[in-house]
Amino acid sequence: MSSKFLFHCKVVFLILFLLTSKHSEAQEAVTISDQIDQHIFSFKQIEMLHDPENKLSFEQIHSKAYDKNFVASKRSTPQTIQLNSPYWFRIKIKHNSKAEKYFLLEFFDQTLDHVTAYIPQQDGSYKIREFGDRFNFEERRLQHKNFEFYLSNNSDEVQTYYFKIQSSQIGDAIIVLRSVDWFISYAVDEYFYFGIFYGMILVFSFYNLIMFIAMRQKQYLYYVLYNLSVGFFEMSTDGIAYQYLWPNHPVWNQTAYAFSLYAVSIFALLFTRELLFVKSKAPKLNQLILIVIAIRTIWFLYCLAFNQNLFNYKFIDAIPLAVAFFTGIYIYKQGYLPARFFVLGYSFLFAGFLLKFLIMLGFDTLNFGVISYYSLSFCFILEMVFLSFAIGDKVSILKKKKDKVQRQMIRQMALNAKLKDSLNEELESQVQERTREVFHKSLIIEAKNGELQKANDLLKQQAEEISRMNTLLEQDNQELQTNVEKVTRDRVMSADVDFEEFSKIYPDKESCNLFLSELKWKDGYTCRKCKNDHYYNGHIAYSRRCSKCSYEESVTTYTIFHNTRIPIVKAFYMIFLIFSSKGKISSHKLAEILGIRQSTCWTYGSRIKQVMEERKTQLKKANKNGWSLLVLD
Repeated sequence: MSSKFLFHCKVVFLILFLLTSKHSEAQEAVTISDQIDQHIFSFKQIEMLHDPENKLSFEQIHSKAYDKNFVASKRSTPQTIQLNSPYWFRIKIKHNSKAEKYFLLEFFDQTLDHVTAYIPQQDGSYKIREFGDRFNFEERRLQHKNFEFYLSNNSDEVQTYYFKIQSSQIGDAIIVLRSVDWFISYAVDEYFYFGIFYGMILVFSFYNLIMFIAMRQKQYLYYVLYNLSVGFFEMSTDGIAYQYLWPNHPVWNQTAYAFSLYAVSIFALLFTRELLFVKSKAPKLNQLILIVIAIRTIWFLYCLAFNQNLFNYKFIDAIPLAVAFFTGIYIYKQGYLPARFFVLGYSFLFAGFLLKFLIMLGFDTLNFGVISYYSLSFCFILEMVFLSFAIGDKVSILKKKKDKVQRQMIRQMALNAKLKDSLNEELESQVQERTREVFHKSLIIEAKNGELQKANDLLKQQAEEISRMNTLLEQDNQELQTNVEKVTRDRVMSADVDFEEFSKIYPDKESCNLFLSELKWKDGYTCRKCKNDHYYNGHIAYSRRCSKCSYEESVTTYTIFHNTRIPIVKAFYMIFLIFSSKGKISSHKLAEILGIRQSTCWTYGSRIKQVMEERKTQLKKANKNGWSLLVLD
C-alpha cells in the first residue's frame, strides 16, 4: 500500500509540475553575441503591463508583487492602444563581457511621445533616461530619426530593462538590439533610400511645376501640391521632418502629419476633377467630390479646434481616395483612355492602404518586415509614376488632335499655294500677251501722225470706260447670283416644295448645324452656367465651350432638335411642312413624305404643334421665314 501511495504521489507531483511550469514559463532573454548584427524583439520576448490610471511607480513595477502581472504580447508588434495612457514594457538581455562589438537599443517607432527607460546598472540600481518626440531633437544623444541609447556590456548577467511609454498616437513598441557597426550601415542605407524617395517626389513636382508655368493647366498645379503633400506626410511619419525641418518645435510635430494628410485628400480630389474632366463627363460625381471636400474640411477644422486626438483616425482619408478611385474607374468605362493609368496608380495605393489597415486590425501574418512597414511609401511611388503616365497620356491625346488639325491646315495651305501658282502663271501669260499687243500698238502709234495720237487717246478713254463697265457687270452678276439664291430660299420657305428641293438648301447635317449655330448665337455667346461671354470651339462640331467654367453646349441643346432620333435634315423639313400647312398636315402624310414611321411623326409633330400654339402671337407677326421661330426652346 505504501509503495502504491508513493507512486501516485509522484504522478500527481509530476502533473502539477508540468501544469505550473507551462503557465509560469519564464520570459525569454536575448543573448548578446558578436555573431548578432541585429535582433528584433519578438512578442514572446516583450512583456507588457497596462497602467490605465497612471498610479504605478517604478518601485511597484519592479517589485516581485507585480512580476506576474506582466504578460507576453499576443500581437506581433505590441502597441499602446489607449491614447495618452501609460504602458509598461520589459525585456531581458543576457550580457556578454567577451563580446568585442558595441551594442545599442533602438525604438523603431519615432512617433512615440514620451518614453522613460529604466536601465539596470551593475550595482543593482537603475539609471533613468527620457526621450520621445515631445523633446527637442537636439537633446538626442544620437542625431537619428529613431530613439537609441547605448548598452553597457561589462558583465555576463541577465538584466531586465523597463520602459514606460505614453503617446497621443497608437504607438508600436518595436525594440531592436543592434551592433553599432550594423546600425551605422543600416542608417546610411536607410537615409540613402529616403533621399531617393523624396528626391523622386521633388523631381516629379518640379517637372510638373514647369509644365504648369508653360501650359497654365490647373491639373499640373494640383499634381504638384498632391505630391508635396504626400512627401510632407511621409516625412512627418518617418521622423525626417522633425530632424531637418522643425527640430525645435515638438508641439507642431504632434499635428504636422494631420495637416499634410488633409492636403493629400483635398489635392487628390482636385487633381482627379481636373485630369479626368469630371465636371463635363460626370456631373453627379463632380458634385460628390465637392461634397466630400467640404465634409473633409469641416472634419479637419473640428479636430483642430476641439479634439486633436481624432486626428489619429487616419483611415478616414480612405474615403476621399475611394471617391477618386471610383471616379477614375467610371470615367475609364466611359472610354476616356488617360483614366487607365489613373486607375492603375490608385490600385497600388489602395493595396498599400488595405495592407496597413489589415495589419492594424490584427492580421499579423501580413506584417512581414520592412516591406510591409514601408508598403505605403512603395505604393505612393508607384501611384506617382502611373499618375505621371496618365498626365502624359492626356497630353499625348491632345497632341494627336492638334497634329491632325495642323495636317489639315497644311493640306489646305498646299492647295491654296497650288491655286496661287496656277493663277500667277495665268496672269503672267496674260501679261505677256498684253505686252506684245501694246508693243505692236506702240509701233503703229509711232508711225502715225498727231491725228492717230488723238485716236489713241480716245481708245484709252474707251478702254477705261470698258474696265469700269466690266467692274459694274461683275458687281451686277454677284448681286444677281445672290438674288437667285435668295429667291430659291424664299421659294423653299414660302411654297409647297418637295424634300429634294428643300434638301438643296439644307443638304446635310453640317449645313443644318451651321444654320442652328447662326440662329442660336446670332446675338453673341453667353454661357448658361456662369454667364461668361468668351468661348472656345467644343469637342463636337459647331459646339461652344465656356472659357471660364468649361461648360460645353452643343448646337442642338436648347433647341427643338435636342435628343431627337430623326435625321436632322428630315426634322427640318417636318417643321417646315407643319409650319407651312399651319399644323393641318397629318402624321400619316408626314410619314409618307419623309419615309418615317407614323408613330414617330405623330410624337415629334405633336411637339412642334404644341410649340406653334405657344408661340402663336409671335408667328402672326413673323415674316415668311417665321418657321425658324419654332427651332429654339
